Amino acid sequence: MKKLLFFAGLFLTAFSLPPKTVKVWLIGDSTMSVKDVKAYPETGWGMPFANFFDSSVVVDDRAKNGRSSRTFIEEGLWKPVVENLREGDYVFIQFGHNDEVETKKSYTSPEQFTTNLTRYVSEARAKKAIPVLLTPVARRKFDSTGTVLGTHNAYSKLVREVATKNNVPLIDLDLEGQALIQNFGVEGSKALFNHLQPGEHPNYPEGKTDDTHFSELGARKVAEMVLAGIKNLKLPLAAHIYQPLKK
Repeated sequence: MKKLLFFAGLFLTAFSLPPKTVKVWLIGDSTMSVKDVKAYPETGWGMPFANFFDSSVVVDDRAKNGRSSRTFIEEGLWKPVVENLREGDYVFIQFGHNDEVETKKSYTSPEQFTTNLTRYVSEARAKKAIPVLLTPVARRKFDSTGTVLGTHNAYSKLVREVATKNNVPLIDLDLEGQALIQNFGVEGSKALFNHLQPGEHPNYPEGKTDDTHFSELGARKVAEMVLAGIKNLKLPLAAHIYQPLKK
């Protein structure tokens, strides 16, 4: 009998199913998205973010350039995400950059923005997934005294309100991003964004001055802020953040 149990144990071990993976979905705009080679060195923060987890986590970055909370739904980008959500998945939701600009086709009124965020949260929860809200990440803008200025104040406030009302974990990339930019200073913070001199990169022969989209350094710094937020919120996902082996 003991031999039978021993061999049964070996059989179950040999043919046991692989550990379940956790999927982290990213939905949002160009500050988060995976970039085409022609856009390099512009880098979305979702790109380095995907490399900070152990092998049990899969990051699926569905963020798209120019999308708002409204157009992400209208263009059918949300549909395949919600249809494929599984229990225990995470959905990181970051909109606002393209919602708040009234002259853009992507403009979304404050009321509709709130409705859209609430929809993302409720539909993710209906699939037993875990939504996480993020305020729109800060742009680089200073006043004449060298003090960083907020450019998403109204829409960041709406994100915070939705998070509070619906008890959703929140990572405040607007405030934390402003602190990061302030710490680097007026000149130093250019290294966080896609600032290039003429001839510095073949994709931008005439140079580039972009205070919204990140350089590789800036994207990694924002990804690190998100990882710190995951730990501070004590989300179960924090246990899967890669830890280097100690020597």
